[in-house]
Amino acid sequence: MKRGYAAVTQATTRHPVRIGVQLRQQHTTYQSYADAVRRAEDLGVDTIWDWDHFFPLTGDPQGSNFEGWTLLTAMATLTQRAEIGCLVTCNSYRNATLLADMAKTVDHISNGRLILGIGAGWFERDYQEYGYEFGTAGSRLASLEKGLEMIKHHWEVCAPRPIRNPIPILLGGGGEKVTLRLVAQYANISNTFGDPPTVAHKMQVLDTWCTKVGRNPNEIERSISLPRSVSISQLEAYVQVGASHILVEVDPPWNFDFLRTVLRWRKERSS
Repeated sequence: MKRGYAAVTQATTRHPVRIGVQLRQQHTTYQSYADAVRRAEDLGVDTIWDWDHFFPLTGDPQGSNFEGWTLLTAMATLTQRAEIGCLVTCNSYRNATLLADMAKTVDHISNGRLILGIGAGWFERDYQEYGYEFGTAGSRLASLEKGLEMIKHHWEVCAPRPIRNPIPILLGGGGEKVTLRLVAQYANISNTFGDPPTVAHKMQVLDTWCTKVGRNPNEIERSISLPRSVSISQLEAYVQVGASHILVEVDPPWNFDFLRTVLRWRKERSS
């Protein structure tokens, strides 16, 4: 087995319901974004995320968009409690050893609150306009596996060590042949999407991969990026199929009404 998790941990881990928000840094100013980050933490979210795209995904394709990892350093100083991360970093855009150093740096700036969100990449325009080879889904996944190996090794041998060592890894995607295997081998958090039956199936596939690689599936926190059309009545269904980390997407001008409702739901179900 490659570096990752060599043995099953016998203790069973139960993950509490956590709420996160992805503040998508398109069509905004830095001042507006910084204010949104502070507001989100004040509301009580557990995690705050940006993204790793070079262009907007909606609206004017030539509109403003801030680089994700530079923005993460600011998010580290704008927050005191919430964990932060990029949902998700494209493995193709940076040398893996450089990315490991970047993650360690933000880990220290945030006093151990970084989650390294990472995935194989998919947005072809980013690749084309910045000169990266798009390749195939298979080649990008192979590069991701190699990158995860290098990142974990770098954290083990190079100073300074991360404050939270190792830095938790969130791996995004639901591919059943490769991506979920990589989650089982390397990740602390899985991030996927879909309706509750789809998510339930992905969880079962992940559990099977955990058994195959010798990993306790209860160690892995399961996160879900909510569909825009989801209703509050559906949230419990996601929890019942194993998703304990609920992620809400918010775009400028930062309407937090639905996020507040989700936070209220979490409070009411735990009371």
